[in-house]
This record gives sequence, structure tokens and C-alpha cells, in this order.
Amino acid sequence: MVPLSILPASIPSPPVEWQIPISIPIGQWLPFLGTGTVISIHAYALCILVGIVIAIWLTEVRLRKRGVEPWAIIDVVIWAVPLGIIGARVWHVLTHPTDFFYPGADPWAVIRIWDGGGAIFGSIVFGTLGVWIGSRIAGLRFLTVVDAIAPGLLLAQAFGRIGNWFNHEIFGLPTTLPWGLEIESSNPAFPIGLPEGTLFHPTFLYEMIWNVIGAGLLLFLGSRLHLQWGKVFALYLIWYGIGRAWLEAIRLDPSEILLGLRINDWGAILAIALGLGIWIVQSIRHTGREASPYLPGREWRAKTSAVDSEDTYSDADFAPTTAK
Repeated sequence: MVPLSILPASIPSPPVEWQIPISIPIGQWLPFLGTGTVISIHAYALCILVGIVIAIWLTEVRLRKRGVEPWAIIDVVIWAVPLGIIGARVWHVLTHPTDFFYPGADPWAVIRIWDGGGAIFGSIVFGTLGVWIGSRIAGLRFLTVVDAIAPGLLLAQAFGRIGNWFNHEIFGLPTTLPWGLEIESSNPAFPIGLPEGTLFHPTFLYEMIWNVIGAGLLLFLGSRLHLQWGKVFALYLIWYGIGRAWLEAIRLDPSEILLGLRINDWGAILAIALGLGIWIVQSIRHTGREASPYLPGREWRAKTSAVDSEDTYSDADFAPTTAK
């Protein structure tokens, strides 16, 4: 057991200076944009970018093991990532209407995602649509791709939560636990009436840990049980939904309330229900393994320098293993 004396007294929030964005003078290299054009990248955005890169890499590794053409995932990413970002903003705006729709509000604030404001459930919905579009273009089975993506998606979400720490946001109820999070009283989300120095549950950290454990669990169960036909993605929805449901119960950031629950609580419930539905339906429909990660007629064959004349192939080699 770890002695309490060596545990941290609290978790400090990063210095405000760390929130200053990194400025990239792209105008120097692309004069047609204007020599003074600068792109600013915030720490939160960097965390998201790192998470996306890790998710792409892990998905690529998993798809190659299924015999998919190297880097076919790029055809999926170019649709899934932009739509995921759009979805994250749409969900945030629709679930925080009073922040964007009021007399005198700037209508362009709705699209300024760089000012902050994105929701994971929106990115899941729109990002999944992007995966479906990209999979069709690449000739891949949609369920094969979402199964490959699921563990990496949890890791990407974990890295994104590090960005919440940089932004001094996504914290929970007050706590006296040694890992309580330090939040400055000037923070707009700091509850009125609480004294300076109050510590809060680091819900961003709890979700990070939950997601990393979940990624490992999905990799283990997917390999051990040979899960296919969307079942890994189903487990992702169930795991993330359960974690998000209890975390929403202790979060303090403002949220619209519907029938007594925060909007994201309903999102978590829907994720769990959808995951269970996918698992049950696919368990009934498919009792064998996927014949190929590709759609019929779209299979990829790796080029080889020679052909073994003893190898013979027929349509039966790529036929589904079940008739259900």
C-alpha cells in the first residue's frame, strides 16, 4: 500500500502561460496568403492532433493484420476526421443554445470552434458517418473498419482530455482527496461561494484512465475472442457510455438538462443502448468470422515477385462463413 505521506497534496493546473498558442507564420512560406498570415495552435489542439495520429497508427496496424492494403485507412481518415470535428461543434452548439443564440449574438461564433467548444458524442456520430463514406470509397467493410478504429479512438479521446487539463476545465465536485485538482477562483466555472483553494475531482483524469483501460480491454478481448462484425465497436460504445454516465454525475461545467439529466448523460445512455443492440443483433446474424475485410469484388491482392503454382483460389475461399 502506498503511504499517504508520499501522495501528492493536489494536482496543480498548468500555468496560464502554457495556454498561449504556438504561432506558425505560414505567410512567410505561402506569400499568396499574405506575409503576415499566422496560424495559432493551442495546447488543446496539439493534444487532439497527437491523439488522432496515435489512433490512425493503431488502426493501420490492426487493418494490415486483416490483410488490408497499406495505408488504405487514409481514404477513411480524410472523411472521418473533418466530419468528426464538425459533429463535435454541432453537438456542442445544439446542447449549449444560450451561449450562441441570444439578442445581439455574433452568428459567426457558431462556427468558431477554435474559440473552444466541442463534444465527443457529436464527433462519434458524424465521425462514424465519415468512416462509412470512406470505407465505401476504399472498398472496405464498414464494420471491419469501425472494429479496427475502436481501441485507437479511446486512446485519442484520452489524449484529448489532457487538453482539458491545459484549459483548466472539465472538473467535478469539490473533494478533499489527495489528487484533488487546483482551480483558480477566477475561473468562470469556479462555483460561487466556495473558498479559494478548494480542490475538485479531476474528471478529465478519471476519463483518461477509463479510456486507456478500455483500449487495452478492447484489444485483449478482440484478439482473445476473435470479435468481428462490429462487436469491438459495440464494446467501445458500451464501455465509453458507462464511464461517461457516471462522470457526468459529478461534473460541474454548465449543461442543458433534459428530463432531469444532463444532455451528455442521455448521450451516454444512447451509446450503451446502441452498443448492446449492435452486439445482440450481430451475435444473432453472424456466428462465424468475416470472409474478408473488403466488400465483394473490391479485394486487394499484394503484388509478389512470383506466383506459387501450387496455390489455387476459388470464390469459395472468400465466401462468408455463415449463411445467416
